[in-house]
Amino acid sequence: MTAAAEIAVIGGSGFYSLFDDPVQVTPPTPYGEVSGPITVGQVEGRAVAFLPRHGPGHHLPPDRINARANLWALRELGVRRVIGPCAVGSLRPDLVPGDFVILDQLVDRTWGRPDTFLDGPQVGHVGFADPYCPELSGAILAAAGDDRVRPSGTVVVIQGPRFSTRAESRWFRAAGWDVVNMTQYPEAYLARELGLCYAGLALVTDHDSGAEGAEGTVGDPVTMERVMAVLADNVARTRNLLARAIPRVPAEPGCGCQTGGSPLLARR
Repeated sequence: MTAAAEIAVIGGSGFYSLFDDPVQVTPPTPYGEVSGPITVGQVEGRAVAFLPRHGPGHHLPPDRINARANLWALRELGVRRVIGPCAVGSLRPDLVPGDFVILDQLVDRTWGRPDTFLDGPQVGHVGFADPYCPELSGAILAAAGDDRVRPSGTVVVIQGPRFSTRAESRWFRAAGWDVVNMTQYPEAYLARELGLCYAGLALVTDHDSGAEGAEGTVGDPVTMERVMAVLADNVARTRNLLARAIPRVPAEPGCGCQTGGSPLLARR
């Protein structure tokens, strides 16, 4: 390898680059092509890899992202910690566009996505009770300062690419979930299988259909145009938060995530 990294950022919708002068690498994987070129640069002396989840210019819909290739390639570069910024819709009136949420729980409502490395000939079962790394999430929270960052939240991951119906939004909200997204699964779980720490940093872009406004009110349906406008307004905030958080990540993990992966996939 011509470049190596210890930390990776997988950029979500509207977030397609991180460095001004990066080195570009594209490691081969047994699972096909990654979403796009991986770039490696420095953040306060830490070697960081960046991968655009939807590809350059956003050409991959959520169900077509090759998450297995993405995570495998990052591990081949030496990555042991992954931060996954993502866009989410709010299911709560007190979570408003522009808020960040550090995710701590996940509900999977997707279907048909390749979501394991252990589908034969290697077979195993990996614990996923706590999907997100508390140590990595803690570094982000410690870097928040005066920014609007919620310390925890449950994301329900839907198949996409369509947005929710009003009935679905009411169902998700009644279940007590906080935000809705299309990409956190299987990305977070595949990181766990490989023994990689993973943190989900969610940016609220809208109130989900049927969940907007004060209790009992119904808002306008979410649109892609509204989502992308909020993302564009907050790319710099996301970059700045990551730039403050990455130096706070401990050099040696003490969270247990890296021993929680499958021993069948232990790095050779």
